[in-house]
Amino acid sequence: MNENLFSSFITPTMMGVPVVVFITMLPTLLFPSPNRLTTNRLISIQQWVINLILKQMMLIHSPKGRTWSLMLISLIMFIGTTNLLGLLPHSFTPTTQLSMNLGMAIPLWAGAVITGFRHKTKTSLAHFLPQGTPTPLIPMLVVIETISLFIQPMALAVRLTANITAGHLLMHLIGSATLALTSISPTTAFVTFTILILLTILEFAVALIQAYVFTLLVSLYLHDNT
Repeated sequence: MNENLFSSFITPTMMGVPVVVFITMLPTLLFPSPNRLTTNRLISIQQWVINLILKQMMLIHSPKGRTWSLMLISLIMFIGTTNLLGLLPHSFTPTTQLSMNLGMAIPLWAGAVITGFRHKTKTSLAHFLPQGTPTPLIPMLVVIETISLFIQPMALAVRLTANITAGHLLMHLIGSATLALTSISPTTAFVTFTILILLTILEFAVALIQAYVFTLLVSLYLHDNT
C-alpha cells in the first residue's frame, strides 16, 4: 500500500545498468521464424494474422510505399507485444516512456516526409498552402501548416504514452482499492474486483488497438508522401 503510484514506470536497472534494452528485445522471442516445411498451428496463425494486417495496410499504398511493409509490420508487432507484456504483474512497459515513443515516431515520420520531398516535391510543398487561399492569409497558413507538420510525431508519441500510462494507473488504483476494501467490506471489494477484471480485459484490447493506431497513422503519413 505504501508503494509509489509511479514506481512501475521507473526504468528498471540491474547492478546500476538499465535493462530496458533486454526488455525491448524480449518480444522478438515470441515470434519464432518457421524452419520447417510444415509449420505448427501457432506459426500458421501468426502468419495468417500478419498477412491479414499487411494486406489491409498496404491496400492504399503505391508500389513505392509498399517497400515499407516489413518495417510497418515489425512496428505493429513490436508495440503490440510490448504493450501486452507490460500487463503482466511486476513487469515494465517501455511504451509508457515518452522518450522511447518519440524515438520510434520521429525517425518514421522524418523518413516519410523526406521521401515525399524527394519524390513528390511539388505535392509536398503544396500541402503548406491549400488551393484558393486568400493572399493576406498566405503567411499565416504557411506557419500553421508547418507547425501542424512538425507536431505529428509528438502527437503520435503522446497518444501512445497517455493511453498506456492511463490504463496502468487506473488498474493500479482499482487494485489497491480492492485490496483495502477486502477487510472492510467484502461485498464492495467483490464489486471493485469485478471492475478490475473488466478493466484488464479492456486494457488487453487497448494494448492491441494502440499498436494498430500508431502504425496506421505512420502508414497514412507515408501514403501522403508517396
